[in-house]
Amino acid sequence: MATGEVTAPNVPGSGRNVPLKFGWRMPMWDPHGAPAATWLPGVRANLEALRGIYDSVWLSDHFVPGTRWMSPEPDTLECWTATVHFSAAFPEYQYGQIVMGNNYRHAPLLAKAASTMQVLTGGKLILGIGAGWMESEYRMYGYEYPRPAVRVGQLDEACQIFRRMWTTSPATFHGKYYDVDEAHCNPLPPTLPPLMIGGGGEQLTLRVVAKHADWWESGSLPPSEYRRKAGVLADHCEAVGRDPTSILHVWQCQVVSLADSEAEARAIAEKSPLYQHTSDDNRLVGTPEQVQERLEERIDIGVRHFILRFLDFPSTDQALRFSREVAPKLRAAHPGS
Repeated sequence: MATGEVTAPNVPGSGRNVPLKFGWRMPMWDPHGAPAATWLPGVRANLEALRGIYDSVWLSDHFVPGTRWMSPEPDTLECWTATVHFSAAFPEYQYGQIVMGNNYRHAPLLAKAASTMQVLTGGKLILGIGAGWMESEYRMYGYEYPRPAVRVGQLDEACQIFRRMWTTSPATFHGKYYDVDEAHCNPLPPTLPPLMIGGGGEQLTLRVVAKHADWWESGSLPPSEYRRKAGVLADHCEAVGRDPTSILHVWQCQVVSLADSEAEARAIAEKSPLYQHTSDDNRLVGTPEQVQERLEERIDIGVRHFILRFLDFPSTDQALRFSREVAPKLRAAHPGS
């Protein structure tokens, strides 16, 4: 039977005493609504230019633009297909999803797919998963949209299924929402994918993070709110008997723009609708020194993996400048162990 067991490793410090890493947030749709044929060459050009420089590539999981301020018509890449394609074309990176909606793929099948991807890529997958939130997308694709407690309960069981099927073959699981009967998942993954859970719901989701997550991603929260949420997560960890420093913290920013002056960086950023729909609290806009200072705030709270979307895309200038002028200084100041 399904249990409320903690399935994630509980190794104190394993989510803190690690080197800083930086990921590139890949566009999956264009904020101006342009067709994919016009921006996919820029995706490939960036992935080519950033090989060996950025640690990871991150893809959002939506069937239509994943925001309330865009219409559903613009071209949008499907997450899992794109993950498999680009991981084969550019194998230097780790690949993660930010984050997959659990209800969009049957959990045992996703466990099998993730195991296969780990085998084929030599262990490059980070499995990002969440409870799902975009009701309009559920409805248009014919999925039921359960209430939040049900979706989080389904996520809880899915995480248990992932770990069980990645480590035991055949695997059996009987829960409230899923049943797996002696499912074979061979070949088992040579290394387990880090399981990253996205979300910040304080009563339900963060308890699932405490029980099952290797990594936690909570969006683009400003430092004060991030610190508060991290405290709530620590309380849940204490309640389930887990050390909160065993969870690696991930922070994403979809509005990154750096230049010689803050005014110049802001002028570049203002050309993107992404800038118009965010606030200064969750942007990184300024000189390299200003961006570094704002990232230091997140590092002090516990973040060790950053996911960045540069607003001069399809240019690679800002991503490369960050890698030369910001990332090395942060890594030198926070070498991990």
